[in-house]
Formats: sequence, C-alpha cells, structure tokens
Amino acid sequence: MSFEDKVVFVTGAGQGMGRAIAAHFAGLGARVVAADINADAAGKAVAELGSRGLALACNVAEPASVKAAFEAVGERFGRLDVVINSAGIGSVDAFLDTPDDNWMRVIGVNLTGSFLCCREGARLMRKCGAKGSIINVSSTAAMSGEGPSHYCASKAGVMGLTRSIARELAASGIRVNTIVPGPTNTPMMAGIPDEWMQAMIKAIPLGRMCEPEEIARVAGFLASDDSSFITGQNIAVNGGMAFL
Repeated sequence: MSFEDKVVFVTGAGQGMGRAIAAHFAGLGARVVAADINADAAGKAVAELGSRGLALACNVAEPASVKAAFEAVGERFGRLDVVINSAGIGSVDAFLDTPDDNWMRVIGVNLTGSFLCCREGARLMRKCGAKGSIINVSSTAAMSGEGPSHYCASKAGVMGLTRSIARELAASGIRVNTIVPGPTNTPMMAGIPDEWMQAMIKAIPLGRMCEPEEIARVAGFLASDDSSFITGQNIAVNGGMAFL
C-alpha cells in the first residue's frame, strides 16, 4: 500500500493508537496531520515523522476547534484523503454514581468528537473532489456492555454513526468504516484497575492485549484501495473475545 501525496488526518495522535496510526501512515508515504488536544504531544508525534507531519492542537469536542483544524488542513494542503477518529477518553464511574459532567465529557469526546470530525472531514473531501476514507474507532465494550455506561454508550453511538453516514456519503465516493478494538496496550488502559485488566485478558482467546501498531495496520488497509468495496462496516480487532 502506498499513500504518496495523500493527506491523512488523525485525531488523538499524541499518544497510544493515534500516535501509532500517524507513524504507520507516514511510513506509507502519507502527509500526516497529527491532531491532539495536547499541542506538545502532537508536536512530539510529528517530530518522529520528519517532514511529512503537521501538528495541530484540536479539541474534538468543540465545534469551533474542529472547524479551525480542518480549515488549516485545507489551507496547507488543499486536499484531504483520510480521516481517522482515534481520540477517546474513558472513566471508571459506576452507573449510579456517574456525575453529569463526566457523562457529557465522555460522550463529547468519543461520540460528538467523531461526528464533528466526520462532518468537517467529509466537507473538505467533497470540496477537493477526493474519494476519501473515514475511519472511526469504537470498542468491543459497545457490544459486550463491559465497562462504564458513558463509555459503552459513546462507542455504540460511533458504530451507528458510521452506518448512517456511510450510506449518505457513498454517492460522493467517500467510504466510512469503524475499527472495533478489544483491550489495547495504550495509556488509557493504564488507568484501569489491575483486576479488571486481568479479567479482560482472560476473556481474549488469543491470550493477550492488542498492540497499537496492530490497529494501525488495519486502519491502513481500510484507508487503502485494497478495501475499495468496503463501507459501513464494523471491523473487530479483539483477539476473538467477541464477534460482530
């Protein structure tokens, strides 16, 4: 696969999956926009990409911030080919003890953030005439219900969002798919109690967590011409712990 002269926009690129995805696409020849709420983290990610990267501070939960980020991409590159929504947050709140602001924060980043970036990304793709690819990131928790209610709800919403906009954008040649990871070795997982972690690993037939680079390779496939007839799909990358 080659992404020479393609522009790839990655959210949450400062760490974890997002950083691995940004590095993977840069290695395939893409010009990568590393967007993250943490400007320093985005800058460090881009420093590893050489001249192919552009770091942008972007709060995906804020419409004005997202719009400004995509406008910057249009001004800098004049095109956009791939959007990957990997920014996400979690929490360990029990349902009955979930504060309102925690619910809004998790839904805001995971679901609203994906919606905003899908919308602005698709607008730019249509403007430049690109038959692009949008890739959202959900979670196996959306199907199993194993996790905090706001996290599960937000990730289930992402899967529904993908199905809806895949139908609408197909006429423009824009494909939309979702990667559905299982437990993955990222900084977010570091905040989960060890007993939860061990229980999750025991539930994975392959006997280990996923590595961010494995998610990145699936993203590369879904963004490439090798998957040119795949849209509206939820692709599980979870070691066999659940089936779609």
